[in-house]
Amino acid sequence: MIAANAVIIAGCVLAGIILASRQVAENRLWRATITPLASIIGSGFLILAPVLQSSYGVWGPAVMAALVATAWMFGAAVRRNIRVRGEGQDKRPVWDGRLDRLASWLLAFAYIISVAYYLNLFGAFGVSLTDVADQAHGRLLTSAAFLLILLTGWTRGFSALEHVEQIFVSVKLAVITGLLAGLCLFAWGEYQAGGVVLEAPSVTGWTAVTLAFGLIVTVQGFETSRYLGDTYSPVERIHTMRWAQYISAVIYLGYIGLVAISFDGEGMPTGETAIVDMMRVVAPILPVLLVGAALSSQLSAAVADTAGTGGLFVELSGDRLPLRLAYLILVLAGLGLTWFANLYEIIAYASRAFAAYYAVQSLIAARSAWRENAWTKVGAYGALTVLGVAISVFGTPAEG
Repeated sequence: MIAANAVIIAGCVLAGIILASRQVAENRLWRATITPLASIIGSGFLILAPVLQSSYGVWGPAVMAALVATAWMFGAAVRRNIRVRGEGQDKRPVWDGRLDRLASWLLAFAYIISVAYYLNLFGAFGVSLTDVADQAHGRLLTSAAFLLILLTGWTRGFSALEHVEQIFVSVKLAVITGLLAGLCLFAWGEYQAGGVVLEAPSVTGWTAVTLAFGLIVTVQGFETSRYLGDTYSPVERIHTMRWAQYISAVIYLGYIGLVAISFDGEGMPTGETAIVDMMRVVAPILPVLLVGAALSSQLSAAVADTAGTGGLFVELSGDRLPLRLAYLILVLAGLGLTWFANLYEIIAYASRAFAAYYAVQSLIAARSAWRENAWTKVGAYGALTVLGVAISVFGTPAEG
């Protein structure tokens, strides 16, 4: 265990030094990459491993690959729309403009649910290492975080907190690096001891498909590149979105692959913070690091999405909705989800909301491909539209 702790700390420190270096921290393209990258891996690494291992067993990496591939295809539709808008080729403002407005409304509501998702994880992890580690106290902490965010937004705004986001993201990436290093060491030890696990799935058929649909939010976040137009050019946003999806794919596939061969799905810890109990057997230091990363990353993500959603509602209402009222609506909706739905239901709701947004983005991409007579792409984006609708209709929550 001492060796595992040392490897994990070394991984965290090395990643932290690299991310804090001037060459990386001040690199323009890295700053554009880190926004979608932080969103993609923001919460997924906290909840995916227990869900995939307990539900899909040895097929967990294949399901993870399917989620990553689906996100990549939806990302292709968003990237096409960035390019078309940037080049000014979109001449049919009436219907595509209406679809783009519909997509923005869908995204605004999706972010309301995602803020609840982030803060419920914040609450669950905040009490996970205490003597009051239960759902009621987690919800109380989540509610307090909602009210703190509302108070901050009403009195001071969120600009004072924006500069700490890159620090939180760097901490999270450093912890993930240490986690992967520890898992590699643990998996190697299991292999040498003859304990490599090939667990059969516990869910199959249509149930397995709809459960995967309900997890699409864990690979969501690449679409944030679509809304960085004030700072970065279309070419930069397209390029850095690709890199964010490349890096997150490597992280997720390596992470889930290592978990799949190292842990037995039978008797797998359940609940929002199951990853903490899983990682205790890897190294004693991992639970503390994971909780610290979870608290910082979920709170910063919730603040960023609250600020963005409030502004989006004001813009979509034609400035008729005051920003303070937008924050109040968001917080009240989040409190309702917190007290009347469990985390896995919130994840499924968020997945379905984001899938509806991706369906509209895919439809916009199909329409622009039609105008260019790119018939193969019309079929591909049309199929993605149907897939997005299917996910938004049929996605189901995991069992907590």
